[in-house]
Order: sequence, then structure tokens, then C-alpha cells
Amino acid sequence: MGSASSLFYSSNDKEKQTLHRRITPSSEQFEEQQERWNALADHLTTDLRERSGYSIRTWLQGSYKFGTQTRPVRLGEEFDIDLGIYYVWKGSRDDGDHDPQTLKGFVRDSLVAYAADNPDDVLEVAPSKPRCERIRFKGDFHIDVPAYHLEPDLDARSLATRDGWEDSDPKAIYIWFRDSFDDIERAKVRRQIRYLKAWVALKFAETDRPSSILLTVLIAEAARDLGQLLADDEAMRDLVEHITERLEDDWQVPNPVDPDENLVRMSSQQMQVFTRALSDLLDVASRACEAETDFAAADIWQEAFEHLFPMPEGQQALVEMARWLPVRSVMPEIRVTAVSRNNPQGGRFTDMNRIGPIPKDCDIYFEVVNPGQLPANSSVAWMVRNEGGEAENTNDLGHFAGLGLTANERSAYRGTHYMDCVVKVGSQTVAMRRVPVTITGIAMPRRNPAAKPDYVRLRGRK
Repeated sequence: MGSASSLFYSSNDKEKQTLHRRITPSSEQFEEQQERWNALADHLTTDLRERSGYSIRTWLQGSYKFGTQTRPVRLGEEFDIDLGIYYVWKGSRDDGDHDPQTLKGFVRDSLVAYAADNPDDVLEVAPSKPRCERIRFKGDFHIDVPAYHLEPDLDARSLATRDGWEDSDPKAIYIWFRDSFDDIERAKVRRQIRYLKAWVALKFAETDRPSSILLTVLIAEAARDLGQLLADDEAMRDLVEHITERLEDDWQVPNPVDPDENLVRMSSQQMQVFTRALSDLLDVASRACEAETDFAAADIWQEAFEHLFPMPEGQQALVEMARWLPVRSVMPEIRVTAVSRNNPQGGRFTDMNRIGPIPKDCDIYFEVVNPGQLPANSSVAWMVRNEGGEAENTNDLGHFAGLGLTANERSAYRGTHYMDCVVKVGSQTVAMRRVPVTITGIAMPRRNPAAKPDYVRLRGRK
């Protein structure tokens, strides 16, 4: 077992900050998504029956169905849900009353109608995509809606695309995945898929990312080849090594339920970049699994997972950090100042190596005050790691906050968060300071607020 296995996943403590917890949607987010897609599915089932004259079935598919959905890794990005629409008629796909472009167009028209009826929930119907239509909701998620013909007697499916019919059966590949593992191993494989998807989301622009189904098949087939997986950190190393070796030999990844389909839809240049990045990830994983302490391992894993990877906490973590860092390390001493945006004169807070409790809507300034005691030629990097329900439900779990002796941030979410200050000489970490930032759930009132008319004072919350 590697030093950081408990920072990947903890079965005993669901509240512990682990990589898996930080990349998995919260229960509130799952519930909100479920309410939205249920309402949309009800609308589409009724509306498309009237438009097409056919019986309609829906089937949730993609990452949500596979149990591998990840939260957006950056503020402003969106959850993705796939809701398949199935026009049902007996006979071949060419025996229907409508061509595939018309059936796909029915879906778009129905989404436009739904958006018009639900302006408080829907942001827009996005521009048409070749293989599906997309509707974007408030709350940072969208639903992709592909349209299929379903032949009920044969249980056969074909996808309606902009260019015509396409052989595609999302149910078959889901059943393949489900039946490839027992319940215990399937849970491990699902976590590994989530880890790899989160890494891809951090390291690749959306237009250059390998598809979710490609990552799913790569991990699943590697897991089947390897047999029983080790702890999550070592399993990640072993799986990435297996995938890297596979793609070095051949960029073809056949669909396991349709060998004629290659799941790799990226260009040669994109695949070259992807395979090089996998080699870099393997290097990170190998070094991290050889680390002697969880702090040392976490410091290496954050090269791959950035702010999503948690750092150890508590008194034992401080002991581990002291054992891992060079004997003569000098810790950075950090002055922290928070200034309320609403009341700069009355709302000013200062402390060393911590701050709080402070209200929301403060500008926070971090400054290393002992730079002369740090090693020569050292660099200072800052990383924000947010925790708690408000940050999780906003999908803002942190970010890289820059280089240098100072950093600026803002208080936005209730709870205790961390500004991690890391001192490096070259690639070696020589010192680290975790600065807790505790934020209350309210903002400081404005200084001498202007009087409001009575009708405003009496207005209740909507």
C-alpha cells in the first residue's frame, strides 16, 4: 500500500477530504440533476410522441449511468448528463416515417419549447451538435440528448446524427462494463475512472480531451488484464502503466461490443499529446508510490491533481511533514490580512499563519515575512484548497494562486479552507505552510448604509 492511499479514498470516514470525495458530486448536486432530468424526460416523452407519432422511451446513459460522473474541476465548468431518446418502431431504421435528421430536429424543437416554458431553470438550448442536442441549465450542468431508433423485438439501436444513421448501442456497452466485474471490483474501477477523468479535465482543453467512454474502456480493460487491484494509489500507477504500454503499441481502441468501431476519435497530434501526458502521469504515480510519508506522496500527487488532491491534516500530519522535509528547513512565516469590501475601515483582521473567523466578501492578503531565511534560489508557490458544502456545491474547490512572496484571495464560502504555501528549490520541496482560513456564513454590513424605502425593508426573501 502506498503512503497516500487514504488520501485517495476512505471507506471508513465519508467526511474526510480525499481525492475521490473532492471530485465526486455532492448528494445535493445528484438530487438536483435527478429532478431536472426527470422533468425533462417527462416533457420529451409526451412532446416527441406528438411530434413523431411514435412511442418514446428514455434511458439515462453516459457517466451518470456508469457511476463515474465527476464534478467540474474549475469554477464555471458544467456537469454533463446524457439522456437518450428512443423512437420505437418495428422493422429497420429505414422503415420509419422520418429520416434521422428530422428525428434529431424534433428533439431540438422540443428542447426549445421546454426552455421557453422553464426560463427560471434553463439557460439556453446550445447550438446543435453532430450527434446530439444540448440544453444548459442554471446550476452549472447540461443535458446532452441523443436520439435513437429502437427496434423492440431485436432490442437494437441506431443513432440519428446530422449525417444519417450510425450504429451505436449505449446499453450494450453499459452491460459489458457492469458484467465485467463483481460489485467490489466494480466500485474500485469506477473510482479509477473518476481519477483519470479528473486528471484529463485538469490537463486538457475541452476540445482536446479523450472521450469519457474511451477513458472508461481503457481503465476497465486494463483492470481486467491486471486482475485484483491494489490500494487506490498503487492501482492508479499500475493501470496508467498498462494503458501507456498499450497505446505505445497501437492507438486503436475497439469498442468492446462493436469491434469495428474505434473509440479513439482524436487526431494523431492529439493522441501524441495524450500519450506523452500519460507518461508524465506514470512518472508522478511511480514517484508518489515510492514516497516514505503521506505528506511527501501528496506533494508529488498534486503535480497531477493540483488543488483537487488533499494534503494531510492534524497533528500527526505535522509530525510526518517534519520527518519528510529537510532537517534544516525554515518554515515560511506568513502574515495574513483580511479587509472587508463592505467596511474597509471597521472590518480589518490580521494574524500570523492563520486567519479567522472573518466574514464573507473580504480581500485576503498573504505575505511571506521571512524571505531572507528561506534557502537561496528558492521559489514560493501558493495553492488554494477549499472545503465544505458551499464550496462543493459551487464546484469551487480551489486553484493555483500564483508564485512569489505574496498572494491575494477573497473570502467567499463558509467553513475552514486552506492556503498552502510551498517553498521549492528546483523541483524539491524544502518547506511548506498550511494557512487555515476560517470564514463565517455572513458578510459584514456596509458602513453607514443608505436608508431604504419602507417597501424595500419589508420585502421578504424570494
